[in-house]
Amino acid sequence: MNKDRVEGKVKDIAGRVERQAGEWTNDPEKQVKGAAKQAEGKVQNAWGKAKDEANRPKEPQGVPKEESEEEESTNRRRSNG
Repeated sequence: MNKDRVEGKVKDIAGRVERQAGEWTNDPEKQVKGAAKQAEGKVQNAWGKAKDEANRPKEPQGVPKEESEEEESTNRRRSNG
């Protein structure tokens, strides 16, 4: 987990709290600011996830496993009915 994901999650939660406080106090300006902060946090968190995914080591693409003789005969029996 990188810095962007942590900071994004913090902004998301802080925005959610601010938006909710605005709803409770009937303060539309606080609601809008909270929603904007929440959206900013979600974007930053998504950016952090994308960076993590880009930096994750890729698994090697292996050679397809050949069916064993037992699997082949089972598959033939199933397809023949």
